[in-house]
Amino acid sequence: MSLRVKLVIGLVVLAAGATVALGVSSYLDTARRLQRTVDRSLDEAALSIRRDRVGDPDGGLGADRTPGDRRRDRGRLPGGGDRPRSFEQILVQVLDASGNPIVVPGSGELPVDDGARRVASGAIDRFRDDVAVDGVRFRVLTTATSGGAVQLARSLAETDDLLEGIRTRTAAAVVVVVALAAGAGWLIARQVARRLERLTGAAEQVAATGRLDVDVPVGGRDEAGRLAVAFNGMLQALAESKQAQRRLVHDAAHELRTPLTSLRANVAALRRFGRLDADEQARVVRDLDEETRELSLLVNDLVESATEQRVDEPVTPVPLDALAERVAARARRRHGCEVIVDAEPVVVEARAGAIDRAMTNLVDNAAKFAGAAGPIELVVRNTRVEVRDRGPGIAPDDLPKVFDRFHRSDAARALPGSGLGLSIVKDVAERHGGTVFAAGRDGGGAVVGFELPADPVEPGDGRDPGRAAGSAGGV
Repeated sequence: MSLRVKLVIGLVVLAAGATVALGVSSYLDTARRLQRTVDRSLDEAALSIRRDRVGDPDGGLGADRTPGDRRRDRGRLPGGGDRPRSFEQILVQVLDASGNPIVVPGSGELPVDDGARRVASGAIDRFRDDVAVDGVRFRVLTTATSGGAVQLARSLAETDDLLEGIRTRTAAAVVVVVALAAGAGWLIARQVARRLERLTGAAEQVAATGRLDVDVPVGGRDEAGRLAVAFNGMLQALAESKQAQRRLVHDAAHELRTPLTSLRANVAALRRFGRLDADEQARVVRDLDEETRELSLLVNDLVESATEQRVDEPVTPVPLDALAERVAARARRRHGCEVIVDAEPVVVEARAGAIDRAMTNLVDNAAKFAGAAGPIELVVRNTRVEVRDRGPGIAPDDLPKVFDRFHRSDAARALPGSGLGLSIVKDVAERHGGTVFAAGRDGGGAVVGFELPADPVEPGDGRDPGRAAGSAGGV
């Protein structure tokens, strides 16, 4: 069953159910009100008869008649006098103690059932019942009198006609409402389903062709419109991811070409290794060691940059000051340079391995450029981490591209490295909802670092803080 048909059926059922419920409620309420009105008129008639019997013990009710002696009510109240207006539609029948009619209405005798006989015998005071006379329903009140009972009956023909009209109008209203609901439901379902069908067609086109530049119709503020906007955004994100993947492969091939060329040259030199002098042999071995190490670092950076394995690392409390000390000690051993740590005690909720890698990349980058130009300073202030050096600094044209993948300034072309170190710093910072910065330093050198948000991610909450901000060229 299609969504369009389901919507139509749902609206029709809802409208019909509401109309039927309203009609039934109106019918039952009207029936109760009418019955109370009829019962009240019968009670008033019974009270009138009791008042008359006070002035006329016989009351014209035939108390002195034998069971076989009957008379017809000629349209006058017992005891004489004209009928009051409340009695215009009420029939009167008198019963003796055995329940036999001794005064009957002019229109004919009323049925006498067991309840009426019990009233006449004095077992109970009054009894109400509905009876049928010649196909017409009557509401009958039987009330006790001295020596028998009086039955007061009122026709329910008008009441039944009124209730029948309510039933007819309710049925007609249900038919009309169902027709209107079906028409309105079809129009609404058509409007909703049409947009969903267009969205489904776009999704099928993406699946069939693999193209992500499909035109997705976007419109409306309801759920269907929001779904179209979300779908369009997903396609844009996938297109950017696919483009980033292609760019990564292209850049990686370009970066891998240089060390591989050098390795091939050194392998060619190894073929005549025996004819080289000791210095040449040592140089070839040293070059091979450096190139293989550089190639290993490049491959590791590529794998880390192209995958999201760091996302699996749990978020834990990370003391930035202690982490800075460890990074500085490792850099001193690795590069043999002076690294000064100026860190305030601060703990953030973050991924410890990722923050360690970001700090290490900043210090390694400074050590590569600063060399022996002066000490490297690793400064931690609140959630801001920055590395200062006294190297050649950053050219103004290079500042906007410092954190781009594989970007290497003209001054860094001859230096080792993959061009991925600072892009990984940006990736880590943005995955934690932070930012990166780079600027020249007064007196020469550069200041490069990152800043984490003041409201860090709580450990164990399952959130990925960088997904909202996006990652640096993540794929």
